Amino acid sequence: MNDVETDVRAYTLRLELVDEPGELLRSLRPIADNGGNLLSIFHERGNVTPRGHIPVEVDVEATPARFEQIIDGLRDAGINVIQAGTERYSEGLTVILSGHVIDTDLSDTLSRIQESANASVTDLALAAPEGTANVSSARIAIAAERGATAAVLEKIRDVAAEKDLRLVEPLAG
Repeated sequence: MNDVETDVRAYTLRLELVDEPGELLRSLRPIADNGGNLLSIFHERGNVTPRGHIPVEVDVEATPARFEQIIDGLRDAGINVIQAGTERYSEGLTVILSGHVIDTDLSDTLSRIQESANASVTDLALAAPEGTANVSSARIAIAAERGATAAVLEKIRDVAAEKDLRLVEPLAG
């Protein structure tokens, strides 16, 4: 065997699962089917992602080739893979949006941040003290690919400007 076939490494997967019976088991099947060795699972059912799903972190051991097969198997099974490996999302930033955050479709805002920029929304706190039809604010924590923070922030600026939202940006480091 060559080194590529025997070079077993530890990887972390961050998944989003629908809150239904059997989803955790369904997400583990592609790992087993593709030769991954399960190291740990962190599943906190009381916690939900901005899309209302359950975040699950899974640590596995596999060769790089098998790890890619695991990722493909998870995606083929319809499992939402948020992070795969250790380098995927290595930078973070937190922003605040203020204005008619809810009325301008918060779900659309979050989706556009994630789809158009190399990022994942990892946490969301929403405040609407006068009701959802009035001014509200959202604190959004975002994990970004290494070197992509500026592009992610530019995308957030564009979405905020389009929706007439005030953006409080992170302080430059």
